Amino acid sequence: MKKVFINGAEGKMGKAIARIIESRPELGLEVAVKRESGQPVLGDFDVVIDFSSPQGAQEAFAMARKHRRPFLTGTTNLPETFLFQMQEEEKIPVFYAPNVSLSVYFFTELVRQAAKMYAGYEFKLHEIHHVHKKDAPSGTAKKLADVMDLAYDKVTYERTGEVVGTHTATFASPFDEITLSHEAKNRDLFADSAVQIALWLMKCESGFYTMSDYAKFKLKEKKK
Repeated sequence: MKKVFINGAEGKMGKAIARIIESRPELGLEVAVKRESGQPVLGDFDVVIDFSSPQGAQEAFAMARKHRRPFLTGTTNLPETFLFQMQEEEKIPVFYAPNVSLSVYFFTELVRQAAKMYAGYEFKLHEIHHVHKKDAPSGTAKKLADVMDLAYDKVTYERTGEVVGTHTATFASPFDEITLSHEAKNRDLFADSAVQIALWLMKCESGFYTMSDYAKFKLKEKKK
C-alpha cells in the first residue's frame, strides 16, 4: 500500500480525499499522515496531497522535497515566488492546478475554443462558490478569464450557501447569446481526481506537471 500525506486534512477537500482513499482499497492507497499547518509530521509517506493555505502549501512542499516524495497541490492564491519555485523543481515530481478536476480542464478547453470562434462577441464570466471561499475570483475563474482574454476585474462572482462551484461563460452579440456552464455537484469530483492524479504522479519523473500533462496521459490511455 502506498502511503498518502494529506496536508489540510481537516478542510473539506482533505476530508473528502481521506474518505475516498479509505473507501476504495483497490486503489492501493492508505492515509498515513494527516496534518494541519504548523503541526509536526509523524509517519512515513509516499506522496503529498495538499489542499490547505498558501503558507501550508509551502510547508508541505518543503517536507516533500526533504523526503524526496511527489507533491500535488490544488491550493489557490499561491505567491508567484512559490509558483516559480515549483516550476523549477528538478528533484521530485510536482503537480499544481488551481482546479484538479479533469472535467473542469476539458470545460476550460471548450471555453478556449469558443472564445476563438466567437471573436467579436461580448465575453462575460460569472462564478458562484460557497460562503467559506476566501479568494474571489476563484483560481478556476481566473484560468477561464485567461483563455477568454478577459480582465479579472470583469469577472463577476457570488459567495452563497454551500455551493461547490459553478462557472458560466457567456458570448453575446446583438443577435444571439451562447452560454457554456459547468456545475460541480459535490467535492468528490475534485477529491477523486486528486487521488487519481496522485497515483499517476508517483510514476512520473522529477519535474513540474499541470492538468495539461495529466489530460494528455488520460487521452492516450483512452486510445489504448
